[in-house]
Amino acid sequence: MAPSTILLLIIVYFGILFLISHFVSKKDSGNDAFFKANKNSKWYLVAFGMIGTALSGVTFISVPGEVGSPNGEQFKYFQFVLGNAIGFVIIAKILLPLYYRLNLTSIYSYIEQRLGIYSYKTAATIFLISRTIGSSFRLYLVVIVLQRYVFDFYGIPFAVTVLISLALIFAYTYRGGLKTIIITDTLQTFFLVTSVFLTIYFICKSLNFGIFDAFEAVKNSNYSKVFFLDDFVSNKFHFVKQILGGIFVTIAMVGLDQDLMQKNLSCKNIGEAQKNMFTFTGIFVLINIFFLSVGALLYIYANKNGIAVPTDLITGKPRTDLLFPEIAFHHLTLIPSVIFLLGLTAATFATTDSALTALTTSFCVDFLGMDKAENRNKPNVVRNRHYVHIAFSFLMFLVIVFFNTINDSSVVGMIFRVASYTYGPLLGLYCFGLFAKSKTVKDKFVPWICLLAPALTYFISENSKTLFFGYVFDNELIILNGLITFIGLLLISKPIAAERRF
Repeated sequence: MAPSTILLLIIVYFGILFLISHFVSKKDSGNDAFFKANKNSKWYLVAFGMIGTALSGVTFISVPGEVGSPNGEQFKYFQFVLGNAIGFVIIAKILLPLYYRLNLTSIYSYIEQRLGIYSYKTAATIFLISRTIGSSFRLYLVVIVLQRYVFDFYGIPFAVTVLISLALIFAYTYRGGLKTIIITDTLQTFFLVTSVFLTIYFICKSLNFGIFDAFEAVKNSNYSKVFFLDDFVSNKFHFVKQILGGIFVTIAMVGLDQDLMQKNLSCKNIGEAQKNMFTFTGIFVLINIFFLSVGALLYIYANKNGIAVPTDLITGKPRTDLLFPEIAFHHLTLIPSVIFLLGLTAATFATTDSALTALTTSFCVDFLGMDKAENRNKPNVVRNRHYVHIAFSFLMFLVIVFFNTINDSSVVGMIFRVASYTYGPLLGLYCFGLFAKSKTVKDKFVPWICLLAPALTYFISENSKTLFFGYVFDNELIILNGLITFIGLLLISKPIAAERRF
């Protein structure tokens, strides 16, 4: 597919998003619509739209790419997905009832009520850092694809490509916020899900496979191993590590993350929010099976047609996350290429627009107090929200450009590795708040505990083979980080009177 064709499709795609944004936000672009969608979202739209937010371009490209990774990952990611599903159920049964009972706009307000102002600001800051880094990594992945297959052709620098992408996202989210995103993410998820199934269809057609032929080919290939049960100590792909990592990464990155919880809190009541989560969980597990199947089929197709895994233009190292776009743009016909582009664009921008809205909401509520009654009607309050939105867009731009200078590994692994360090203290804070109800903390010391815990976690992880008889950490590292935070909070805790217990 020619670069000019790809560019034209992107322009048309964003034109549709701008139209949706215009009609959704023209009657109401106030803060209640931006932060909470006026608490009037339909649970089924939220459930479907959350698929696009949760999956992102990372799942769309990196997960299929890692199926044939030299590390022998195959379908090991599905173990992690099963842990994700358990984590989603825990969120629906424990965290969502808490958030609804307290009628929160920012979920970090719970920490203020439970532990104090320093703890509250620390939790909100951790989210701002974590989500900015995570969402920047996700957007980075699609930008390098667009850069390689479109903008390099026109001689446009990488930094300008990033700036254009973020400017487009800002343009259709800055007025309507969450109210707009509930609708646009539903559309984008439709493109994402449709592209997965159609991609499988077109690859199977190219391989002369029927449905059962494709199933048998994947099953009998060297890419389909799901459960890794050998060598618990040194094998980071081990089933127990992946399940535990999936559970706690999900609790931290979804249940303690303003981004995805903001959508849940826009439902009318807790019943609808829980229906949303349970429906979302089922779709999430199913769609990941298909993404892994796409990965196996891509490698089968590549081996049959002599297609090598693309290499990084700077380091020369193999980039498995570029195999999917390489095959879609250069080896399939026009229609599959268009479908791939729509799916990739939908997956990535559904995640980034949601993240920008959540970052803006958290800063406006947690640091500027825009949800407080005395601030709601102040002059220029909406304009100030726009300034915050612009600031986070620019911050993500800087992070992506920086990451482009240092990245030499798969983005999916990098995201979850960083999350283990940044979200771990949030996990410890909420566990203390929920399970140590007879205690509170010396509030001013909490920021230091939340800085020390990731540092100790990093030290232990780097020396785990020596300290723990060859043990190697993977995504379950977040449990260690949360545990260290929890112990640190216990050390600075003090008892509270029974009548003041939360």
